[in-house]
Amino acid sequence: MKIGQYQLTNPLILAPMAGITDKPFRELCFKLGAGMTVSEMCSSNPKVWHTSKSAQRMSHTDKAGVRSVQIAGADPQEMAMAAQFNVEQGAQIIDINMGCPAKKVNKKLAGSALLQHPTLVKEILDSVVNAVNVPVTLKIRTGWDIDNRNGVAIAQLAQDAGIQSLAVHGRTKACMYKGFAEFDTIKAIKQAISIPVVANGDITSPEKASEVLDYTGADAIMIGRGAQGNPWIFQEINHYLTTGTKLAPVSNTEVHETLLGHVQALHQFYGDFLGVRIARKHIGWYLKDRRDDLRQELFKIETASEQLTVLDTFFHQQI
Repeated sequence: MKIGQYQLTNPLILAPMAGITDKPFRELCFKLGAGMTVSEMCSSNPKVWHTSKSAQRMSHTDKAGVRSVQIAGADPQEMAMAAQFNVEQGAQIIDINMGCPAKKVNKKLAGSALLQHPTLVKEILDSVVNAVNVPVTLKIRTGWDIDNRNGVAIAQLAQDAGIQSLAVHGRTKACMYKGFAEFDTIKAIKQAISIPVVANGDITSPEKASEVLDYTGADAIMIGRGAQGNPWIFQEINHYLTTGTKLAPVSNTEVHETLLGHVQALHQFYGDFLGVRIARKHIGWYLKDRRDDLRQELFKIETASEQLTVLDTFFHQQI
């Protein structure tokens, strides 16, 4: 899998997820086998670029492989400016968001809402591609509802505009995250264009990853929710694709060390106050199949030191 001049180490990509794929999580997933990671989406609105939240999202200095940064918006000129700004901040690939189904994004005609307006899609793609000298990629859904799956047409627009790689989530905008992802449209897109295609949606196991790659003919797969609380999924899939065998389940010791390291990285990146609160959702995902009483206790903790102490004590009791 190659995007422009960048060769990925394997065909496994961490999907961009708002509030989740921050620098600590990207670096962890890359360390555990992701071939590339994509940042949280950054707004194209220049008025918010210098807020503390955007400043953290737009600081592209992490060591998680090739730095792919996603931008979101609906104004072609603003999107071009956002692409240029992020490249100045260290982005090596610009990814355009036309896949997010969230209402607060779609009400501004951004994300997957753009799929209803192919002319505007073309204007945005042309504007961004012409604005920067780095590869530009695109993430879409299969269409805006099940009666209007126009993914193939959008894919052809993307290729004509100079997009270097296309990621497709196997649901429509209207589907949100309900039901099951379908891969027939992704297969049709792969057959219709020559640029790399990345399949996304409901990939939560090595077997599913292999099945999706075989069925769609995609060049890579993108994993989002399947990596929440399970960053090891990348090494598990990579091992399975390479050897045809499954790795042994991750030990309690490794879960302990990885979770503590992740939480400490969040504290360091965001500061103790915000880091504790952002860590809560990650802790909940890591421990979703463990004691509910511990999870509830951890959600109430207010200090970084106590959060780490309670986690450490719990795992020492398990070993």
